[in-house]
Amino acid sequence: MDYKSVFADVARVIEGAGVVIMAIGLAGVLIRYAYDVVRKGAGSYSQLRVNLGRVILLGLEILIVGDIIRTIIVETSVESVLVLGLIVVIRVVLSFALEVEISGSWPWQQGRTDRSDAA
Repeated sequence: MDYKSVFADVARVIEGAGVVIMAIGLAGVLIRYAYDVVRKGAGSYSQLRVNLGRVILLGLEILIVGDIIRTIIVETSVESVLVLGLIVVIRVVLSFALEVEISGSWPWQQGRTDRSDAA
């Protein structure tokens, strides 16, 4: 067994963990929303979206790690690096969009909004 096959397995495990986190997170978020609906008579749709966005962000970050390991160690070719670059760009744009959806501001503006809330 060579190191490339070991790291290919590691990358698959990491990518699987990302998918499992998103699936379990989705189930947890939906169960919590259903509990709020039953207990309070109405669930907070905005809180559901925020929690779901956080789950997706975490899963995407873990999937990116798996893609990086696979591309750098297992499939080292110009084509695989370009595909990784495209995947990372798409996921970063999606991550920024989700972050704005969750917090209502760009990530680099959070320091300013936190200070203005404290004043």
